[in-house]
Amino acid sequence: MTNYREILRLENLGLNNTQIAESVKCSRTTVINVLRLAKEKGLKYPLPELMSDKDVYETLFSVASGKAKYKMPDYEHVYKELQRDGVTLDLLWREYVDECRQSGELPYQSTQFNKYYNDFCTKKNATMHLNHKPGEIMQVDWAGDTTGIIDTDTGELIKVYVFVATLPFSGYSYVEGFFSMNQECWTTAHVNAYKYFGGVTKMIQCDNLKTGVLKHGKDEVELNRSYRELTEHYNTAVVPARVRSPKDKAFVEGTVGVISTFILAALRNRQFLSLPELNEAIWDKLYEFNHKPFQKKDGSRASMFEEEKPFLMQLPAEPFELSQWKVATVGPNYHIAVEKMNYSVPYEYIKQKVDVRLTRNMVEVFFSGNRICSHIRLYGRANQYSTNEEHMPPDHKKYVAWNGDRFIAWASKIGPNTEIVIKAILSSYKVEQQGYKSCLALLKLADKYSVQRLEKACTKALTYTPQPSFKHVKTILASGQDTLTPAAEPTFSDATSQYGFTRGADYYGRAK
Repeated sequence: MTNYREILRLENLGLNNTQIAESVKCSRTTVINVLRLAKEKGLKYPLPELMSDKDVYETLFSVASGKAKYKMPDYEHVYKELQRDGVTLDLLWREYVDECRQSGELPYQSTQFNKYYNDFCTKKNATMHLNHKPGEIMQVDWAGDTTGIIDTDTGELIKVYVFVATLPFSGYSYVEGFFSMNQECWTTAHVNAYKYFGGVTKMIQCDNLKTGVLKHGKDEVELNRSYRELTEHYNTAVVPARVRSPKDKAFVEGTVGVISTFILAALRNRQFLSLPELNEAIWDKLYEFNHKPFQKKDGSRASMFEEEKPFLMQLPAEPFELSQWKVATVGPNYHIAVEKMNYSVPYEYIKQKVDVRLTRNMVEVFFSGNRICSHIRLYGRANQYSTNEEHMPPDHKKYVAWNGDRFIAWASKIGPNTEIVIKAILSSYKVEQQGYKSCLALLKLADKYSVQRLEKACTKALTYTPQPSFKHVKTILASGQDTLTPAAEPTFSDATSQYGFTRGADYYGRAK
C-alpha cells in the first residue's frame, strides 16, 4: 500500500514530485494525485498526532459512500486499440491515467487495469486475440493425419499429406493435399494459401522442418535458401517455433486437430482417384469449416476474417516461383554444365565455383553473392549450348559472325565445286555450327595453294565421293593430284597392259 503520510512529509521537506516518487517507490502520477487531494481536503504535514495511516487514506479518498471512486476504463476501446501495430497494454494504461488526471478522476493502477481487461476478454471469449493481432501471423504445419487416393492402375492407396495454414486472429484456415512434403510442395502450399487469403501476413510461424529452417540455434535462425527467397518475395518474415515448444504454435496445432476431425474424418469413407478430386472435396469441407458459427460467441471464422482482411499486406504482382540452387565449376570453355545443358559465363571466372539458381524459365549464375549472368533455361535435347558473345575472350569473338550462308558465299567466289564441297561439309553434321571449323580450314587452303588449285582439288574430290571432307581436299592438294593433266594420269587399262597380265579361263579350270 502506498505510504501517503510519507508523501506529505517529503513534500513538506521541499522535495519535488519525482524525488518523492523515487523515495516512496510509487509512480509520479500517484504523488501528484495525493498532493492534489490533500490540498483539496486541507490536509497538511505535520498531521494530527492521533491520525493513523488508515485515517489519512480515508480522508484523502473519502466519498459519500465512504469508498474511493475509480474510473472504469473503456475496455471496448482498449480491445480495438490493441489490434493496431505497436500498441501495448502498458501504453493504453498510461493514456488512461493521463485522461483521469485531466478529468480529476482516480485511475486504477496497472495491475488492476490489466486484471479487469483479462476479465473483459474472458467474458467476451476473446482470449485468442490477446497474443495475436489481425494480419500479423500465418501459422503453417503438416497435419499429423494423412489421407489418400486410389491408384487406378494397381488399386493401391497412395498417401496424401495435408498442409494447413491458419490465421490465429480469426481462425480462418486453408487446407490442401500433396503427394509429398518436399520443398516444391511446401513452397506451392504457401503460395496457394496467400492466394486463398488474398493477402500476406507480416510473419510466418512454422516448425523447424528442413524445408523451412536449416538451423535453429541459440543465437540465430538459418532459413532454407528457397524458403528465404519466398519470404523476401512476399516481404514477410519467418518466426520459427521454439524447439520443443508446441505452445508457440498452439493455435495451428489445435486447428490441425479440428480439421482432422471435421474434414479428413468426414471424407474417410469416400474414395478418390486423383489429387485434384480429393482437393476439391477438401475445399468443400473447408468452406463449411470456415463458415461454421462459433459455439460460444457470435459470428464465424469467415466473418472474423472479414475484419482481419484489411490488415493483410497486398499480394505481389506475380506469385513466387520456386527455384533450385546448385554449385557448378566454370570449365575451360567458359561454360557451366547444369541439368545436362551448357551456359556461358564471363571467361574471367574460368575454374571458379559458382552458385546457380534454376527456375522454370531462367538460369542465374552467382559468384560471391553477386549475379554475374543469366540465361533463358534450355529444354529438350541434351548438351545444348547457350552462349553470350560478351562472355567470350577477345580472340574467340571473331568467329561469332560466321554462319553457313557466309561460308557458302565465300566458296562461290572461288568456284562452283568449292561451293558444293562446303555445302556437303555443312550437311554432314547434325548441328551446322560443328562444321564451321572444317569449312574455315578448307577455304584457308586458298591462301596456301591458290584459288585455282583449291577449285581443281574440290572438282577432283567430287569424282571420288559426293560427300568429300576437308581431309580429302587437303590430301589432293598436298600430293599435287590437282596439277596432273588427264593424259598424264594413268588409267586402269594402261596399267594392266603395261605392268600386269590377265588370267584366262584355263587358269581357273574352266572351259573356254
